[in-house]
Amino acid sequence: MRTLPIDTSREPESVRLFESDFLEAFTHITPATIVVVWAPVAVILLAHAVLNVSGPGFPFYIPLGVALGVFLWTFTEYLLHRYLFHYEPRTPRQEKIFFLFHGVHHMQPQDKTRLVMPLPVSIPLALLFYGMFHLVLAVLLGAPQWVNPTMVGFVIGYLIYDLTHYATHHLPMRSRYGKFLKRHHMIHHYKNPDAYFGVSSAFWDRVFGTLGREK
Repeated sequence: MRTLPIDTSREPESVRLFESDFLEAFTHITPATIVVVWAPVAVILLAHAVLNVSGPGFPFYIPLGVALGVFLWTFTEYLLHRYLFHYEPRTPRQEKIFFLFHGVHHMQPQDKTRLVMPLPVSIPLALLFYGMFHLVLAVLLGAPQWVNPTMVGFVIGYLIYDLTHYATHHLPMRSRYGKFLKRHHMIHHYKNPDAYFGVSSAFWDRVFGTLGREK
């Protein structure tokens, strides 16, 4: 997916994606919305895990599951961005679909209401991954107590990703690591859209060799 440098000195009017006002409304979302929706989900799942602890001793699987979930999110973030969002369409229909997914963001990277994942996308994905965690952890490995803590970490990782993505476009990010992430993502947008796929971390770009040599 190739894009030309875009003038970010002004906020362009959002490209309209649907004729229907109802459908169009679902393509716009603010960072506050995802916090309001997903932070309580993480709290509820964590509370459920804590309240259902059985047996003596500290439940080490809870913090370990949360850490595992965050780690799995970073890998998922990389895979989704590289292989799904930047999938090369083969038909006009596919081109329209993937433009809705991610192409519009590369066309208007400074559009404030299209920088975090819309709920019609994030909710089905969350249900899908929760089902996968249940299948692998509870059914195949016989460790159902790990499911909710792992999903908590996964949701936390997702929130970090989306809020970091918004920040790279619209906040100064003065810390050393923040500046690194901002530069990393801006290179992806304005210089090399076929690399630098990590947003909240560059770890998997290093693992899979998708870091360029831009200065």
